[in-house]
Amino acid sequence: MTAQGTRLRGGDVVLATGIVMVAVQLVWKYELVRRTFFRQDDFHYIIRGQESGFTWDYLMWVDVGHLLPGGFGISWAMARLGGYNEVLAHTMTIALQAGAGLALLRLLRLLFGARPAILVPLGFYLLTPMTIPSLSWWAAVLETLPLQLALPMALSSHLLYVRDGRIRHVVAACAWTLFGLLFFVKAAFIPILMLVLTAGWLARGSAHEATAAWKRLWRYWRAWLPYTALLAAYSWIFFTGLYNSVQINNATQTPGLPDPAVAGEFFWMLGSRGLIPSALGGPWQWRPIGDDYAMAAPPDALTWAGLAITAAVVAVSVRWRRRAWLAWSTLLGYFLLADVVPVLLGRIELLGPGILGYELRYLAATATVVAIVLGLAFIPLDGEEHPWLRPRTRLRWAWAPLAAAVTAGSVWSVAAYADRPLGRTVRDYVGTATLALTRVPRGTAVLDTYVPPGVAAAAFFHDYALHSKVLGVPDPWPVTWLRELSGPVPNPLTFDAQGRLRPVAIQGLRLPQRGGCVPVGPSEVRFRLPGRLPGGVYTAQISYLNSAETTLSVRLGLGVTEVRAGKDLGRTFARIAGGGGELTIRTTGNGPPACLGEIRIGHPIPDETAPAIPPQPVDS
Repeated sequence: MTAQGTRLRGGDVVLATGIVMVAVQLVWKYELVRRTFFRQDDFHYIIRGQESGFTWDYLMWVDVGHLLPGGFGISWAMARLGGYNEVLAHTMTIALQAGAGLALLRLLRLLFGARPAILVPLGFYLLTPMTIPSLSWWAAVLETLPLQLALPMALSSHLLYVRDGRIRHVVAACAWTLFGLLFFVKAAFIPILMLVLTAGWLARGSAHEATAAWKRLWRYWRAWLPYTALLAAYSWIFFTGLYNSVQINNATQTPGLPDPAVAGEFFWMLGSRGLIPSALGGPWQWRPIGDDYAMAAPPDALTWAGLAITAAVVAVSVRWRRRAWLAWSTLLGYFLLADVVPVLLGRIELLGPGILGYELRYLAATATVVAIVLGLAFIPLDGEEHPWLRPRTRLRWAWAPLAAAVTAGSVWSVAAYADRPLGRTVRDYVGTATLALTRVPRGTAVLDTYVPPGVAAAAFFHDYALHSKVLGVPDPWPVTWLRELSGPVPNPLTFDAQGRLRPVAIQGLRLPQRGGCVPVGPSEVRFRLPGRLPGGVYTAQISYLNSAETTLSVRLGLGVTEVRAGKDLGRTFARIAGGGGELTIRTTGNGPPACLGEIRIGHPIPDETAPAIPPQPVDS
């Protein structure tokens, strides 16, 4: 057999091995993905998709610095395909993960040839815990996985253009870059990576022609022009939307750099506690954020050991591999511009570097760049002449123990992340609440409270965290949702902590009946409270036995409100802002007098002593 035939056969084996590796990691990661459910932003995106038409304004809304018309389009479709469709979401996640793995394999094969060494950076990408937190969050999947697919595909197309000069490859590179931009603003750095890759590796002559290498860049002006035009158009759309989009808290976005000390701390924290540990198989330990998410929590000893190992790896590569310094500089620049700066311009002042510095979700797409940089720092390009600064030594396999340790650490870290309920808690809550709504009569009054913070945090999502919103996908329920209790509401229900419906009870102060009922007419009657209420918003539950319907004026301190009170025996509710030690009540206008019984004032809560609907919560 000829040498060329042997090489082709070896290349086929490498390609087949790479495909098998991608397939195996899909099975491995599916075990985690299938246990996840929607959370936080996921509900917001799908609810907003249900409420909106498929319009330009809907697609181009900038969500706290995130422009993802592709993700919003998918959310719009998801709302019309069953709402919280787990099968569709998980299938899409695994399909994108498969595409991202195969796309990276293709790029590595084009860059370095079908040599076994390319399986090392591919294996890193497939195993690294850097991508795991984003896989458990549908909103993060919509951003990061399309970019992980688009980045290597765009670089591959650009590489083919540099090699043969065909414009169709430029068109393909633009298309893949645009695809990435539809989902994540970080795709704007793809053309910059193309430029660096071309200048540093693809457009170089001999070792003595550095100046000529830069001149060769201009040979590819037919690529730089459309890349630049694409970025310019996207930038205009993004910044226009950024300054015009009204957020769900009715505020507009005004990005600005934080204090330099805060910026420096975040850069250090995200690099030393996020990027480096996860690149070496960490973080080994996780800090739970509820039941369905976690942030990195690497032990201090392993963090410092990781920094030392990283410094040694970089030093060895720079000593032996030509232009390894440029590879690591590229990674550092990407990390700074694509991972650090966007957070500094966005939410760093809200949560601080001490929290966000441990967030691996910001680094998910960076795993692809790390894999490419590993290849550039240690593997000669296909056909590259004189790739080494020094002759190869017997220690060229010294990386194998480190690779084994990183593999073991990655498996351990992913298993530790998966050792939690993940989506089960939220799935059970939504399932229980949905079942409860199916078991109450049409028109039942339900107090529309916020879902638990672990489902969707009201502090961030405001009205999108209400039960009526979260449970109203894909279709609204035929019940009467009440934002507040006011007037004679018959038998109102509310959700308990497990998602079951229970009668409303007023938790606070109670004024028992005093010899039947107290007559109340146009003159104020004072009801002294058993304790003094501080200023706030309270709900009063007033029992009555009236001969005719009337209207009550209820006063607490300086706060006054009017509510109806029905005929015969019943109760009415008054929501009032005020404070003090007594409640005063009178009838208004020429209405008939009322006779009032027990009064409770405080805050509405589910009555835990009353029967629940359903009796037992859903348990998946």
